[in-house]
Parts: sequence; structure tokens; C-alpha cells
Amino acid sequence: MTDPRAVSRAGGPRAAQAKGTAQAPAEPLPVPPWRPRPREIRARTPISLERIVDVALAIVDAEGTEGVTMRRVANELGTGPASLYAYVDSREELLQRVHERVIEEVPFPDFGALRWQEGVRQFALSCHDVYRRHADIALLSFADIPTTAKSLQGAEDLLASMLRGNVPVHVAAWALDRISLYIAADAYEGWLMQVRFGGATPEESEELGRAYFDQVGDFFASLPRERFPMMTSHLQEMMEGDGEERFRFGIDMFIAGIASQVPR
Repeated sequence: MTDPRAVSRAGGPRAAQAKGTAQAPAEPLPVPPWRPRPREIRARTPISLERIVDVALAIVDAEGTEGVTMRRVANELGTGPASLYAYVDSREELLQRVHERVIEEVPFPDFGALRWQEGVRQFALSCHDVYRRHADIALLSFADIPTTAKSLQGAEDLLASMLRGNVPVHVAAWALDRISLYIAADAYEGWLMQVRFGGATPEESEELGRAYFDQVGDFFASLPRERFPMMTSHLQEMMEGDGEERFRFGIDMFIAGIASQVPR
């Protein structure tokens, strides 16, 4: 039985929606039983769910997810926290909806026009890029199961692409789950580096942190050679490559691992 996390994470930032295919009107999707039911909204309420999510996302971009509180969002909207509860049940639900908004920004590839290997690669790079543009938003993908129409369709299309390439079902399902964790974890570490070293972007923070990495290299070089012969002899290879290069390397390793499971 396929692990539901594989389908869910694959469709989080994590999957893709086929393009250029005529489709019949989509049937309404069932509401996940763990999601709060929409409340009845009073007509005189001067705010909307979309506006609430807009403000919360702006706070995330500026300060990270910890900056989002119901009171803070309400103040930005010129209202009281009680007004927000007509639209969202809790801060956790609000952040969940912010994450879903970010997922909508991912430019998913046309899996039907690509070999599964390239589809997985483009999907991973697109998701990673969007996550890195939004502070520590990747943190919200952990222990969460996205259930938007785009998330679910993305999971369907990406899984179908791999199965067309003769990837065994259990390998494809578990691979989507593991790759999605890797994407989110790498993006989240980029945010932590940005906080630690400063900089407006992960790339800028990496450059500002160059002195730290130089110190790491000097420390490895000072290790006793007789005790650490491999590390001291291959220091250049250990230290070279920026974060983007290493991320791409990791995705290619994932793809090669999946391909090794395809029957000859």
C-alpha cells in the first residue's frame, strides 16, 4: 500500500500539473476530515481570507514564520484578533494556508513532455527556488499533508510520469516523499544561514558567511594527518561548491538511485 505521505509531499511544493491537456470540469474535492470547516461569514466583516493570507505571507517574507501571530496580522489589517477567527480556526491553520499560497507559485513542468528524470529534476529545482524566496516557509511543509487541488493533481502527474518510465510503484511513491523532504530541508537550512550571516537572499548570506567556511577549511587542514588522512588529503573536494551546486548534486543522486531500481 502506498504511503500517503509520498503522495502528499509530492503534491506539496512537490509535484507537477500537466500542461496543455483539455480537461473536463473538475469535480469538487472532498474536505479532509482534519481541516476545520468554513465558518459562516457575516456580511459586515471588512476583511477577507485572501487578505489575511496576503498579510501573513508578507510577515513571513520579512521576519519568518515566528513573526506571524493572530494579533500581529489583525493589527496590520486594522482590526482585532477576534475578526480573524471568522476565517481561520487558529494560527496553525493560517500558516497552513500561507504555505498553500506559496505552493501556487511553483511553476510545475509539463511531465507529459519530459522523461521522468528531467521532470523530477525540474520539479525539484522549481520548488527549491520558490521556497528559498519565502524565508523559512519550507518549515511549514514538515508534518503536513497539502490537499489543495494543485497539490493533489501535481502528485498524480508526477507519479504517473515515473510509472510511465517503468519505475516500480513503491519506489516512485517513496521517492516522492524522500525528495520532498530533501528539498524542504535544504531550503530551510538556507534560511538558517541567512539568519546567521545576514544578507537579503540565501546566496548573499552564503557569500557573507565565506569567512566562516574559510575557518572550517582551515580547521580541517589543521587536523592530524595520520589520524585523518582522507579528510586532510581531500580538503579541496570537501570544501568546494556552493549551496546551489550541492543541491543539484543531491537531486541527481536521488534520480540515479531511483533509476537503479528500474528493471532492465
